[in-house]
Amino acid sequence: MAVSFNEVPSSLLTPGFFGEFDKSQAVSGPGVMPYRALLIGQMLATGTAPPEEPTRIYSADEVGKLAGRGSMLHGMAKRHFAANSYTETWMIAVEDDPSGQPATGSVTFGGQPTEAGTLNLYIAGARIRVGITSGQSLGPIATAVAAAITANPDLPVTAVVDGEDSTIVTFTAKHAGLCGNAIDVRANYQTGEASPTGLTLTFEAMSGGTANPELDGVVDAMGDEQYHIIALPFTDATSIDAIDTELRDRWGPLRQIEGFAFSGARGDAAGLGELGGSLNSEFVSIMDAGACPMPPWEFAASVAAVAAYYGEIDRGRPFQTLELSGLLGPVKKDRRTQAQRNQLLQAGISTFVVNTDGTVRIDRLVTTYKENEFGVSDPSYQDVNTLLILGYLRWDFRSMWLRKYPRHKLANDGTRFGTGQAIITPKLAKAESIAKFREWEEIGLVENAEQFKRDLVCERNASDPNRLDFILPPDLINQLRVTAAQFQFRR
Repeated sequence: MAVSFNEVPSSLLTPGFFGEFDKSQAVSGPGVMPYRALLIGQMLATGTAPPEEPTRIYSADEVGKLAGRGSMLHGMAKRHFAANSYTETWMIAVEDDPSGQPATGSVTFGGQPTEAGTLNLYIAGARIRVGITSGQSLGPIATAVAAAITANPDLPVTAVVDGEDSTIVTFTAKHAGLCGNAIDVRANYQTGEASPTGLTLTFEAMSGGTANPELDGVVDAMGDEQYHIIALPFTDATSIDAIDTELRDRWGPLRQIEGFAFSGARGDAAGLGELGGSLNSEFVSIMDAGACPMPPWEFAASVAAVAAYYGEIDRGRPFQTLELSGLLGPVKKDRRTQAQRNQLLQAGISTFVVNTDGTVRIDRLVTTYKENEFGVSDPSYQDVNTLLILGYLRWDFRSMWLRKYPRHKLANDGTRFGTGQAIITPKLAKAESIAKFREWEEIGLVENAEQFKRDLVCERNASDPNRLDFILPPDLINQLRVTAAQFQFRR
C-alpha cells in the first residue's frame, strides 16, 4: 500500500467503505496572521479589574470601569480605540507601587479680571472651561477651577484649593509614580484662546512623582499567550529591561511568540536623545511626545494601535504619514525642526510631524537598536517594519510546515517510495521553501528570488537522521522613506 493513511488501519478486514479526511492540502497561499494587542498600565483603587491578570477589552468606557475613570489605562484605552477598534485587544492592570509618591503641581491666579471671559485650562490635553466675570475675586476663581476639575472624573489629577480665599489650585496625580511628572497643565492651547484681561496664571509644573510599578507580575501574567503589539507606558530603565528581556525570550526559536512594544516619552530633544542613547533594544520603539499637552502613555497607546491596525494589513509598508487620532501636538514654537527629528531618529527615538490643521502624523517609527553585541554600529533592526516582517515570515513558514507535514517520514533524495507516502526529502522541502518564497514575493514582503534559491540550504542533520535543517535567506522588502533629487538646471 503506497498511500499513507492517517486513520484507516491497514489490517482492516470488514467489508465497507471507510473514508478519512486530510486537511493538509486544504489551505494554500500566505497565511492570515491576526494581531492581538495588549495595553499595560496602572489602575486606580476604584477599578474592578483583577490586577496583573489579562483581561479582554472592547471599549474605553469598559476600561474606565475596570481600571477606574481617569486612570492611566483609561487614558490609554481612549487613544487605542480612537485609532483601532478592530484588533483583538487585552489589558493587564498594575497597581501603584506602595513606595511611590504622586506628582503634584499648581496654578496661582493673580491680578484681577477687568472683563468677563472664559478661562481655558488644559490638563493632559483635556480642556476645562470656567466662566470669569469682570472684577471677580481670585479666591472664587480658584474655587471654581478646582470644582470644574473635580467634576470631570476622566482627568488624571485631583484638584484642591487651600482655604476659601486661596488663589492657588493644587493638582495631585491620581497615580503614584514617575508618570505623574509628565502630566501637562497649561492654559489657552488652541489658536484664539486667551485668558480674560487682567487675570494672570502662574503654573508650577507637575513634579515629585516617584517609583513606577514593578513589571515582574505583568510578565508572569502574559504567560505563553502571544501579544503581537504591546503599549508600554513606562520608559524607566527597569521597566524597559523587564519588557526587553521577556520579548527577547519570546522571539527566540523555542517560544516563537514574538511581540513588539511601543512607548512614549516627553522632554526636550537633548533629554530624549540621551534616553534613546541609553537603550539598545530591537523590540522596543519609543515615540517622542515632545512638549505635547497629552501624556506619553497616550502617545504609546495611539502609536501601538496604529501599528497593530496597519501592520496586520501589510507589515512591509512604512507607517509614515499615518494619523495618530485624537492626539494634540505641540504648539508651533515647540515643534521639532527637521534637524532635531533627524537627530532623534539617529538616537533611536521615533518621531511625528504636525500638519497645518493640527493633525499629528507619524514621521518614522524606529527601534532603539543601534549597535550589535560588540558595540559596532548596526542598522539591521533599525526599522519597526523589519521586525514585523520577520515575525510574519517565520509564523507563515511554520504554519505551512506543521499543517502539511505534521507526521511525515524523512528520507534521502532519490529514495524510490510510492506515490501517496507521507515522506519528505530535502529536495522536496527545498521546493516547498521556494514556493513559499514566491507567495511572500507576491504579497510584497520579499524580493530577489534568484538570491533566495542560490543561498537556500535544506539538508538532513549530520548527527540526527530524524532532523531536517534549513537556512532560509529571504531578502526583505524595503520601504521608500527618503527621496533625493539633484536638479541640474540649464541656462
